[in-house]
Amino acid sequence: MQQLTGHDDDEINRILSSEEEILPSSGFAVSVMDAVRREAAAPPPIAFPWKRALPGLVVAGFVLALVFVTVVVAIAQGIRASMTAQFSMSLPSVLTPSFGLHRNLESAASWTVMALLATLVSVKLSMRLASGRL
Repeated sequence: MQQLTGHDDDEINRILSSEEEILPSSGFAVSVMDAVRREAAAPPPIAFPWKRALPGLVVAGFVLALVFVTVVVAIAQGIRASMTAQFSMSLPSVLTPSFGLHRNLESAASWTVMALLATLVSVKLSMRLASGRL
């Protein structure tokens, strides 16, 4: 960087202390006023449709809470299953229940059906919202 000398300071002070009137270039004020008029005449921005989005947000919150509860229950069942697995090692295999696989398949099928129904409802609702018929 250059250092200012005493001569440069005097020149800067002379330029800044001059009483000349600063005028804008020709057409500047007109172009600014035209821009102000265009902005004033523009329509207001479109408001977000909260009334239409609120049901979807509520359903999404409910589904998120349901997923959270399901994960917590699955973790608790996993812990319980690991505890019983330690004890079942000592029991003969004839005494262990064989219907556990059947129960797991029913649970998986019910979750699949619920997921398909939730998907169907969300697709139908979004198609109705997109077409404007609510």
